[in-house]
Amino acid sequence: MRRLDFSVLEYNEDKNIFGLCQQSNDRTQAKDIPALSKRYYEAAGKHDGEVIPFFVVSSGYDIVAKDFKLFIGGETENANLETFTIPKGIYAKISVKPKMGFMWVLSIGEAKRTFYKEWLPKSEYESLLMEYEFHTEMSRGKKPQIDILFAIQKMSDILK
Repeated sequence: MRRLDFSVLEYNEDKNIFGLCQQSNDRTQAKDIPALSKRYYEAAGKHDGEVIPFFVVSSGYDIVAKDFKLFIGGETENANLETFTIPKGIYAKISVKPKMGFMWVLSIGEAKRTFYKEWLPKSEYESLLMEYEFHTEMSRGKKPQIDILFAIQKMSDILK
């Protein structure tokens, strides 16, 4: 397994994005993401892959039921779309490249497992149970990559 490097950054402003939302869970997300993406592109009046930047957000994760709110969208406002706010705050970020050039699911899964099982327990942070994939122009081409950002807060801030 290759080494995965996380960085910590802070956003000082909320970011509104526009898209569609549905409930999902760990078992169905592999089907839910492409289905919701298709619905999003239709509602936005765009073609698949035409929206950059593109966001895939998981929030409100229920650790027991493994359910969460799935939101897919972009930065362009449209009357057919809902608004989701990515809150300002601290995020752990990792850049992910697909295995074998196209296997995003494996690389994203590895990054998420590494974050929750290795990086987070050794850090001074606690998860806020919200994460998102951030697809940009870097997601395309011969050497694609995406960023995954995990909302976190310092454990010492939890006690305040």
